[in-house]
Amino acid sequence: MSSIKYIVFCLLFASCSGKAYLYTSFHEPATAGLRMLYSKDAYHWTDLDTTLLHPAVGEQKVMRDPSMVQGPDGTFHLVWTSSWRGDKGFGYASSKDLIHWSEQRFISVMEHEKETVNVWAPELFYDADSARYIIIWASTIPNRFPKGQEEEKNNHRMYYTVTNDFKTFTPGRLFLDAGFSVIDAVIVKQQADKYVLVLKDNTRPNRNIKVAYSNKALGPYTNVTPPFTGLLTEGPAVVNAGKEWLIYYDAYGKKNFGCAATKDFVHFEDASARVSVPEGHKHGTICEIKRKTLKRLLRDLQK
Repeated sequence: MSSIKYIVFCLLFASCSGKAYLYTSFHEPATAGLRMLYSKDAYHWTDLDTTLLHPAVGEQKVMRDPSMVQGPDGTFHLVWTSSWRGDKGFGYASSKDLIHWSEQRFISVMEHEKETVNVWAPELFYDADSARYIIIWASTIPNRFPKGQEEEKNNHRMYYTVTNDFKTFTPGRLFLDAGFSVIDAVIVKQQADKYVLVLKDNTRPNRNIKVAYSNKALGPYTNVTPPFTGLLTEGPAVVNAGKEWLIYYDAYGKKNFGCAATKDFVHFEDASARVSVPEGHKHGTICEIKRKTLKRLLRDLQK
C-alpha cells in the first residue's frame, strides 16, 4: 500500500470510530494469494494493494473464493477453494492481526464420498446461537442427483460441516438440494429465527442469483425466489449497510461487478451505480470489523 493512500486513509479515519469492512478477494492468477478491499461505509471500496497470504495447500495450490469471519475471541478464520478439481476439502488458516497467519491446513471433508469431483467456494458462517462455525460449499458427485443440461461433473449440490475449534469437523453432509445445480451460497442471519440463503443457480441457461429462506441456520431452505440478477452472475457477498442490505456479485458476463440492495430479501433493486469496487477484484466475502482494527492493519502494513 502506498504512503499517499495511507495518509489519505488516516485523514479520513482520524476522528471516526465504529464499524469498518473488509472484503476478501483474489486476483487472477489464483496462485497469487489473498487480497483484501476495505471500506468505511460498505459502498466504496479500496484495495489494500498487497498479497496477505500465499496458498500452500491443495492439489493445485490456488486460493480462490476466500471466505473470512472473525470469531468472538478476535481471531480471523479463513477458508478457500484450493483446487478446481481433485481436492476433497479446502484450505484453512487463521490470524489475530491479518498480517501473521497460522500454518495452512487442508481440511478434508468429502473423503467418505469417493466420487466427489470438487469442493468449491467454502463459505464461513459463525452461528452465535450455538457458538459454532458452519462451513458450506458446492460439490459434484456424478449420478447422485437429477440434472438439467449440466454434465454430470458440473451438477452441484451444497454440503456442510460444523466445527467449534477448527480442529475437529463433522463429516461433510448434504446442506441443500433445491432440485437444481447450486454453487456460491451464503448464509445470512436477517434477524432472530430468520435466515436467508443467497445462492447461484448454476443450471443452464440460468446462471444467476436467487435467495431461499429458513428459520434455522442449517435449514432446510425453501421457497427459492426468481433471480434478482441478470445472466452470468455469481459469487454473492452480503453486508448489512445499516438502512439496507447490499449483495455484491461478479457479473462475469459483462466483466464488471454489480450490486443489489434490499431491505427485506424479497424486493431487490440494482445498486450498482451507488457502489465502487476496484478492478480485478474476484469472489470473496465481507467481514464487518471495528474501525480501530482497520487502522491498525493499515499501520502495520507500512512497517
